[in-house]
Amino acid sequence: MRPIPIALLLTAACMAQNPHTTPEDVAAGAKIFRSHCADCHGLTGTGGKGPDLTTGVFYHGSSDTALLNNISDGIEGTAMPGQFFSPDQIWQVVAYVRTLAVKGSLKAPPGDRISGEQLFKTKGCVNCHLVKGQGGINGPDLSHIGSQRPAEAIRKSIVEPSAEVDMSYWQADIVLENGTPYKGILLNEDTYNVQMLHPAKGLLTLPKRDFRKFEIVKTSAMPSYQSHLQPAELNDLVAYLWTLQRPRRAE
Repeated sequence: MRPIPIALLLTAACMAQNPHTTPEDVAAGAKIFRSHCADCHGLTGTGGKGPDLTTGVFYHGSSDTALLNNISDGIEGTAMPGQFFSPDQIWQVVAYVRTLAVKGSLKAPPGDRISGEQLFKTKGCVNCHLVKGQGGINGPDLSHIGSQRPAEAIRKSIVEPSAEVDMSYWQADIVLENGTPYKGILLNEDTYNVQMLHPAKGLLTLPKRDFRKFEIVKTSAMPSYQSHLQPAELNDLVAYLWTLQRPRRAE
């Protein structure tokens, strides 16, 4: 007898709409995503070996149930494998994936985008942020930030960067028993090891048995630019970042 696909069992047992959408569910889903999905879909869902999940367009079904099925059973004819998680955990991953497709503003904000592009380079933003393959890797890739965040959210992230920090950019602050300090983006943590992206040394895996200190820092490494930009300059920088959008698909 052919086994019943796990997705059908899950769908029969769960509601068509995701029953697990609390902030705690999203955080749990993000943890699973980073440890099991990010290798193909990117740390923040922007794609790699697998497709970009931040567009909100899912070609094998966009309903909660379709996403549940795709994650549970995998997608035939693609490299997407099935996942062996409980129904609750899979719903949590769906809840997190939904947050990756936050929409931007349709109306352009005030400001001079050309001046803003120059400010992006001269104020040091490019040292930490990628835009279309150019720049640093210690902050979020901003290549499509205008499609992902409203203009006001972009502005807030410049003047109050620690007000809302995605867990993908929480930092591990570690000191080894020999006194050597390490601080970088926390990628994964298990019982024995911590994996981080160090700004100078790249990808590191450090064994917990060697730790004297280990803290997870949930504030942004980015300083506030409130006092570094004139109001007109802030408008210009936001105007430039808003233009970093994906081509709009016809509805």
